[in-house]
Amino acid sequence: MNPPTFAAIKKLKKQYRLLKIEEKMSISKEKKIGIFTEFGGSAINTGSTEAQIALLTERILDISKHLQKNKKDFSSQRGLIDLVGQRKSLLIYLQKTDLMGYRALIEKLGLRK
Repeated sequence: MNPPTFAAIKKLKKQYRLLKIEEKMSISKEKKIGIFTEFGGSAINTGSTEAQIALLTERILDISKHLQKNKKDFSSQRGLIDLVGQRKSLLIYLQKTDLMGYRALIEKLGLRK
Protein backbone atom coordinates (compact mmCIF):
# COMPACT_ATOMS: atom_id res chain seq x y z
CA MET A 1 0.00 0.00 0.00
CA ASN A 2 1.37 3.37 -1.05
CA PRO A 3 1.42 6.32 1.35
CA PRO A 4 -1.13 9.04 0.61
CA THR A 5 -0.06 11.76 -1.77
CA PHE A 6 0.10 15.43 -0.94
CA ALA A 7 -2.97 16.12 -3.10
CA ALA A 8 -4.99 13.42 -1.30
CA ILE A 9 -4.06 14.84 2.10
CA LYS A 10 -4.96 18.36 0.95
CA LYS A 11 -8.34 17.11 -0.33
CA LEU A 12 -9.10 15.41 2.99
CA LYS A 13 -8.20 18.55 4.94
CA LYS A 14 -10.53 20.62 2.74
CA GLN A 15 -13.40 18.15 3.28
CA TYR A 16 -12.78 18.25 7.05
CA ARG A 17 -12.86 22.08 7.07
CA LEU A 18 -16.14 22.08 5.14
CA LEU A 19 -17.67 19.68 7.67
CA LYS A 20 -16.57 21.90 10.55
CA ILE A 21 -18.08 24.96 8.86
CA GLU A 22 -21.39 23.13 8.39
CA GLU A 23 -21.42 22.23 12.09
CA LYS A 24 -20.88 25.85 13.12
CA MET A 25 -23.69 27.25 10.99
CA SER A 26 -26.59 27.66 13.34
CA ILE A 27 -29.40 28.05 10.85
CA SER A 28 -29.17 27.04 7.21
CA LYS A 29 -30.44 29.25 4.43
CA GLU A 30 -33.24 26.81 3.60
CA LYS A 31 -34.37 26.73 7.22
CA LYS A 32 -34.47 30.54 7.35
CA ILE A 33 -36.55 30.66 4.18
CA GLY A 34 -38.93 28.12 5.72
CA ILE A 35 -39.27 30.19 8.88
CA PHE A 36 -39.90 33.39 6.94
CA THR A 37 -42.43 31.67 4.70
CA GLU A 38 -44.30 30.14 7.62
CA PHE A 39 -44.36 33.16 9.92
CA GLY A 40 -43.84 36.14 7.60
CA GLY A 41 -46.13 35.12 4.79
CA SER A 42 -43.42 34.90 2.11
CA ALA A 43 -39.71 34.19 1.86
CA ILE A 44 -38.92 37.83 1.11
CA ASN A 45 -40.87 39.22 4.07
CA THR A 46 -37.96 39.06 6.49
CA GLY A 47 -38.88 42.16 8.45
CA SER A 48 -42.21 41.13 9.95
CA THR A 49 -42.22 40.96 13.72
CA GLU A 50 -43.58 37.40 13.75
CA ALA A 51 -40.82 36.17 11.42
CA GLN A 52 -38.11 37.89 13.48
CA ILE A 53 -39.43 36.35 16.71
CA ALA A 54 -39.57 32.90 15.11
CA LEU A 55 -36.00 33.25 13.82
CA LEU A 56 -34.75 34.40 17.22
CA THR A 57 -36.54 31.46 18.85
CA GLU A 58 -34.79 29.04 16.49
CA ARG A 59 -31.41 30.61 17.25
CA ILE A 60 -32.12 30.49 21.00
CA LEU A 61 -32.93 26.78 20.76
CA ASP A 62 -29.70 26.10 18.83
CA ILE A 63 -27.55 27.98 21.34
CA SER A 64 -29.31 26.29 24.25
CA LYS A 65 -28.51 22.91 22.73
CA HIS A 66 -24.88 24.00 22.29
CA LEU A 67 -24.67 25.16 25.92
CA GLN A 68 -25.93 21.81 27.21
CA LYS A 69 -22.81 20.23 25.67
CA ASN A 70 -20.42 23.11 26.46
CA LYS A 71 -21.30 24.34 29.92
CA LYS A 72 -18.32 26.71 30.25
CA ASP A 73 -18.85 28.58 26.99
CA PHE A 74 -19.54 31.92 28.63
CA SER A 75 -19.47 33.98 25.44
CA SER A 76 -22.31 31.88 24.05
CA GLN A 77 -24.19 32.35 27.32
CA ARG A 78 -23.91 36.10 26.91
CA GLY A 79 -25.09 35.87 23.32
CA LEU A 80 -28.04 33.76 24.45
CA ILE A 81 -29.03 36.35 27.06
CA ASP A 82 -28.87 39.08 24.40
CA LEU A 83 -31.07 37.07 22.01
CA VAL A 84 -33.63 36.38 24.73
CA GLY A 85 -33.76 40.09 25.56
CA GLN A 86 -34.20 41.02 21.91
CA ARG A 87 -37.00 38.46 21.51
CA LYS A 88 -38.68 39.77 24.66
CA SER A 89 -38.63 43.32 23.29
CA LEU A 90 -40.18 42.18 20.02
CA LEU A 91 -42.83 40.17 21.89
CA ILE A 92 -43.75 43.23 23.98
CA TYR A 93 -44.04 45.30 20.80
CA LEU A 94 -46.21 42.65 19.13
CA GLN A 95 -48.41 42.40 22.22
CA LYS A 96 -49.02 46.15 22.18
CA THR A 97 -49.74 46.38 18.45
CA ASP A 98 -51.49 43.08 17.63
CA LEU A 99 -52.76 41.15 20.65
CA MET A 100 -54.43 38.36 18.65
CA GLY A 101 -51.31 37.90 16.52
CA TYR A 102 -49.23 37.79 19.71
CA ARG A 103 -51.41 35.06 21.22
CA ALA A 104 -51.37 33.02 18.00
CA LEU A 105 -47.59 33.28 17.74
CA ILE A 106 -47.04 32.30 21.37
CA GLU A 107 -49.21 29.25 20.88
CA LYS A 108 -47.57 28.30 17.57
CA LEU A 109 -44.04 28.60 18.95
CA GLY A 110 -44.90 27.06 22.30
CA LEU A 111 -43.28 29.83 24.33
CA ARG A 112 -45.73 30.04 27.22
CA LYS A 113 -47.43 27.28 29.13
